[in-house]
Amino acid sequence: MKLIAYKYRFYPNNEQVTILAHTFGCVRFAYNSALGFSKAQYELGNKTNYNDWSKNLTQLKKNPNFSWLKAVSSVPLQQSLKHLDKGFKSFFKSGFGYPKFKHKHGNQSASYMSNGFKWSADKQSLTLAKMKQALKIKWSRTFTGTPSSLTVSKTKSGKYFVSMLVKEDVKQLPVVNKTVGVDVGIKDLAICSDGTKFNNPRLTNKYAKKLAKASRKLAKKKKGSNNFNKQKLALAKIHEKIANCRKDFTHKMTSTLINENQVIGIESLKVKNMVKNRKLSKHIHDANFGEIVRQLEYKADWYGRKVSAISQWFPSSKMCNECGLLYSGKWSLKIRNWTCKCGAVHDRDENAAINIHREGLRLAA
Repeated sequence: MKLIAYKYRFYPNNEQVTILAHTFGCVRFAYNSALGFSKAQYELGNKTNYNDWSKNLTQLKKNPNFSWLKAVSSVPLQQSLKHLDKGFKSFFKSGFGYPKFKHKHGNQSASYMSNGFKWSADKQSLTLAKMKQALKIKWSRTFTGTPSSLTVSKTKSGKYFVSMLVKEDVKQLPVVNKTVGVDVGIKDLAICSDGTKFNNPRLTNKYAKKLAKASRKLAKKKKGSNNFNKQKLALAKIHEKIANCRKDFTHKMTSTLINENQVIGIESLKVKNMVKNRKLSKHIHDANFGEIVRQLEYKADWYGRKVSAISQWFPSSKMCNECGLLYSGKWSLKIRNWTCKCGAVHDRDENAAINIHREGLRLAA
């Protein structure tokens, strides 16, 4: 049994739009107030946790000035505190991503546990707490399990989505005898040891002119005016288009690799360190390296495949795949082809993919 998230778009009526807007605002307020309370207590030398934030939220609800917090379900408010707790634990574990205050101009979301919504499998209807009518959902695919939790979100372009977490059986793929090593890059997004290449769509460059034109138009509008909001929506739609195209390409590429190979060797890259290079950070973000590895790992777990992650310090590019010698000169990104002392001529990325393949098989064994 695997936990699978099913995401659908829905179209709320006017009453539901009002309730969702109020809920998003209260969730954001609960999160920000807990983060502010935590920072204030830390400056006084006190450490706080989820229980302290929950008690503080209860006191806020008793305050007449914040009585509007009672108008929404308490479930998403408590979940926002749990998300903050998870954010702090992740920060203390990795040292990256200190929790930030949420603002109303970004993507809005609210999470519900099973006690915060009603699900009818027979009618295939979903009704959130405090709502009289079920959500009008576009059911693009079906599932057999019962949702254990869900997240309702609103994008910057004004679209509403609901993501439901369902526990289901996933059918394993038939075992294949093929294995592969994958070297990710910017010129070609993925180079495989069997010679297969996935071209980099370079979506940010593709839509660069549209983004620049829309941004210039937005800069000329009076902030807060109707024309400003209309142009802001147009700009958000372009960014959403880029994100959707990138997500679609990444899913298709990783699904192809999972379907055709039993073992996949890939580098465990530290993307947060890589993007510190100012000249390449934009291209690295556009390439979606971290998401490629994440998708390969969870899809391999679903379908009975194995992802063998090799160390980021393994010299895959500058090690000859025939004799094992390392490149003796000064190594840089400008070197795309090189000749080993044994006489072998290597393409940088193809050589790296072959070495990753071998090292991945060794670690998997």
